[in-house]
Amino acid sequence: MAPAVTTEAASHTRLRNISPPSYPYNEGVSRYDALLILSFGGPEKHQDVIPFLENVLRGKNVPRERMLEVAEHYYHFDGRSPINDQNRALIAALKDVIDIPIYWGNRNWHPLLADTLRQMRDDGVKRAIAFVTSAFGSYSGCRQYAEDVVRARAAVEGAPEIARIRPFSTHPAFVEAMTDRVRAAIAEVPTGRLIFTAHSIPVSMAQASPYVGELERACEAVAKNVGRDEWRLVYQSRSGPPGQPWLEPDICDVLREMKTDAVIAPIGFLSDHMEVLYDLDTEARAVCEELGVKMARSGTVETHPAMIRMIAELIDTEPAKCPEGCCPAPVRPMARPQA
Repeated sequence: MAPAVTTEAASHTRLRNISPPSYPYNEGVSRYDALLILSFGGPEKHQDVIPFLENVLRGKNVPRERMLEVAEHYYHFDGRSPINDQNRALIAALKDVIDIPIYWGNRNWHPLLADTLRQMRDDGVKRAIAFVTSAFGSYSGCRQYAEDVVRARAAVEGAPEIARIRPFSTHPAFVEAMTDRVRAAIAEVPTGRLIFTAHSIPVSMAQASPYVGELERACEAVAKNVGRDEWRLVYQSRSGPPGQPWLEPDICDVLREMKTDAVIAPIGFLSDHMEVLYDLDTEARAVCEELGVKMARSGTVETHPAMIRMIAELIDTEPAKCPEGCCPAPVRPMARPQA
C-alpha cells in the first residue's frame, strides 16, 4: 500500500510558514525521518461496511444485531465514513508546514498499519514518529494503538522504529482550537446550554485510565475561555453488550431531560466522523426538533491552524513515555451460555 503522502526524506523536521512555537522544544533530541498518521479507519463504500465493522468488533462480545444497527448508520451516508477524507485533509495541511514524508496507517481499514510500515521500510524510513488521532487517554485511545504498532512491526521484517506522541488534551493549542469551534457555535444559539460530548467507553476502562479526568479538565478550560461557568459533560455512541456498564449519561437522554436550547461540543472527537454526523447531527438534532428547542453543534478541531501548529511542534520534540501499566485492557464480560 503506497503512503498517503511522500516527500523527499529529510534528516530532521523543518517547519515552514508557521508562527514561532508556543510549546517548548527539547534541544538536542534525535529527529525523525517520517511522520505516521495513525488512525481508526473507516469504510469507503457500501460493501466495505460489514467487513470493516467485523474488524472493529473482532474478539468483542457485541451482539451481531448491534453491529447491523451500526451498519445502518454508515448506509445512511452511502457506506462511506468521512474519517478517511478527514485524515487526507490533515495530511494535506501538514504538508504545508513540514518537510519530512508523511504516511498514514489505520487500525481497522485500508490503508492498514502493517501495509504502511512495509511501504515505509521499502522507502528507507528508519525512525518515525506517530501522531494518533485521539486526544484523550484510555485503552482504546492510547494503549491499544501502542499494541497495534508492536503487532504491525512484528509482522513486517525490518520495519522502522516508531515513537508515539501521547494523548495531548492538555496542550494549549488543542484547547485553543476547540475554544474557537465552541465560540462559533455559541454565536449561532447564544441561549443554548453548553454540553460537551465524548465517546462513551466501558466503566471498567474509564476507571483504569485518565479518560474522564482529562475530559473534565479540557471541558473546564474551553468553557472558561468562552465565558461559561455552567457546562455539562455527557457521552454518546455507546456500544457493547447491554449488561456491561458504560459511561453515562447519554446525550439524547440529557436533551430530553433539559428541554432547553443546546450548544453541543463534541470535544472527544478530532474530526466530524460517523459518530458526530449520525449520533449528533442526526439523532440528537431529531430530539431537539421533537422538543421544539434550538441546537447548535460545534465543529471539531480537524485542521484548525492551532492543531497543525501543535503537530508540527510535537514531532520535533522527544515524546514522553506512558507510565508502566497505564490504560490496561478492560476485562470483557463473558458471553452467557445458550440455554
